[in-house]
Amino acid sequence: MSDLLDIADRIVAKAAPGEQVEVVVGRSTSTEVRVYEGEVEQFASATSAGFGVRVVAGRRQGFAYAGTLDDDVLAETLAEARDNAAFATTDEWLGLAEPDGVAVPDLDLYREGIDSFPTEAKIDLAMALERAVRGADGRIKGVESADYADGVSESAVVTTTGIRSVSRDASCYVSVSCTASDGDDTQTGFGFSVGRLPEELDVDAAAGDAAMRATRLLGATKPTSGRVTIVLDPYVTAQFLGIIGSTLSGEAVIKGRSLFADRLGEEVAAPCFSLVDDPTNVLAYTASETDGEGLASRRNVLIEGGRLERFVHNAYTARRSGTVSTGNAVRGVASTPGVGCRALSLAPGTKLQPELLADVGEGVLISSVSGLHSGVNPVSGDFSTGAQGLRISGGTLGEPLREFTIASTLQRMLAEVAAVGADVEWLPMRAAGVSLVVRDVTISGA
Repeated sequence: MSDLLDIADRIVAKAAPGEQVEVVVGRSTSTEVRVYEGEVEQFASATSAGFGVRVVAGRRQGFAYAGTLDDDVLAETLAEARDNAAFATTDEWLGLAEPDGVAVPDLDLYREGIDSFPTEAKIDLAMALERAVRGADGRIKGVESADYADGVSESAVVTTTGIRSVSRDASCYVSVSCTASDGDDTQTGFGFSVGRLPEELDVDAAAGDAAMRATRLLGATKPTSGRVTIVLDPYVTAQFLGIIGSTLSGEAVIKGRSLFADRLGEEVAAPCFSLVDDPTNVLAYTASETDGEGLASRRNVLIEGGRLERFVHNAYTARRSGTVSTGNAVRGVASTPGVGCRALSLAPGTKLQPELLADVGEGVLISSVSGLHSGVNPVSGDFSTGAQGLRISGGTLGEPLREFTIASTLQRMLAEVAAVGADVEWLPMRAAGVSLVVRDVTISGA
């Protein structure tokens, strides 16, 4: 990674007096394999590199980027960023991030073995996944996709304000989608497994999850409408956490797009609900040593025991809000920094899903939702989303249910959380999953 730092150093050294310059340099490699009916349907292996330059002068900001690391474009990209700044609107809050004394953590996010893992072995993993799904249950009639994917990324950030940091990480996953049929009824299911090395991937677990999700919904009927206790499957919880996390960004608050904008320090959830954004947790798929502005990643407690403790910020939103960055700048080399949660998870409870179901007694397990992002109003908190799942009867799972909606508000949902499961699942997304019990949710069906 020293060559990435060298490129950034050379550009920053050209900064003019009174000018702030930030350079982010990135390089990545990736592989994607998809098999279908025992044959490779798609294969892609790519390497990309580039850098972005941000110039702040006279409270104006300019940005430019190049999709190459060739020497002959370094100076011209800096010049382009300067030109863009000259025509930009002034903003009193503009300025680069500055070192804040938080040490960059040394995380075990990169493993040498992923670079040397043979292409044939990657294809074999996808093939094995497809075979495992087909053999998991006689009702599995088709595998829509069986995929293997991996990636290695490196980045460096250098600024005239004193930031000089690097980070590197590697990750991989397998995922599969299948269909199950019983007579005229057909249902779909999915499964996946994530890791830092291919050896950490569990093909059988991914296949088993996909087959279970597809077959357990065969024969599903529409439930009657009413207000019930629901249990969110871990994957569904992760999707809701992503929505909640987006409302806790400093940018959403500044723009008036957060239902929590004026509630800092207030009780916003049940006492059992504690939400953390922690990109230093190596179990998180999106863990990273630094944020998009080169500041050290850190653990931020957003909601603790139901109390809203903080919003997440990058340098700009922190300055505008009269606080400090929480290390939550998010970006690529082709963009200026935004702000967002990076690795969300709930503090787990002590019971696994079967124990939670036994405590609930009667209700509905929500196994999947559709249209969640378009069905949530981030200002009012109102949401309504399509769902499917299984009835909870006598504390165990009963008949499958489909073609219904669940509706409430995020505020009410958080207040009605009755229990958090112990079954934390680390997913290929910015939030981990866990079973979540929520009381008094409206179901609209038959």
